[in-house]
Amino acid sequence: MTPSTPAPSAAAGLAIRDAGHGDEAAWRDLWAGYLAFYDLTLPPEVTASTWARLIDRSSPLKARLALRDGRLLGFAIHQHHPSSWVAGDDCYLEDLYVDAPARGAGIGRALLDDLVALARAQGWHRLYWHTDQENARARALYDRYAGDDGHIRYRMTL
Repeated sequence: MTPSTPAPSAAAGLAIRDAGHGDEAAWRDLWAGYLAFYDLTLPPEVTASTWARLIDRSSPLKARLALRDGRLLGFAIHQHHPSSWVAGDDCYLEDLYVDAPARGAGIGRALLDDLVALARAQGWHRLYWHTDQENARARALYDRYAGDDGHIRYRMTL
């Protein structure tokens, strides 16, 4: 499977594909919902930069979009990178979001399945992510794929 090939989906009638130029307005609406979910505000230039990187073919930051009947319902923002632990690349799932009215329909699972298939097809060695410890719904989904590996994240703002 190439990154732009729609993946088969567990959620009926769902198409998953890479973000394209025509998706900006719908993505921005979902991105605003994602930020609101985490009670975050980002400067407009950060959102603009994120979008520009998502559609830049040379950028490692990419987004897979889940659509049904042409309506954007969710996204999985990811990037692959070299690793010092394997002789190849890993994939980091940075952001996974499903629009609130569409939750519970298997879209998050379909996005994650799609990213697993993409990572395997690309020969990436590992897929990893993190989530807020209080996000029980996301953790219930993620626990079906992998266990908590016991690592604690540290982040320093520079």
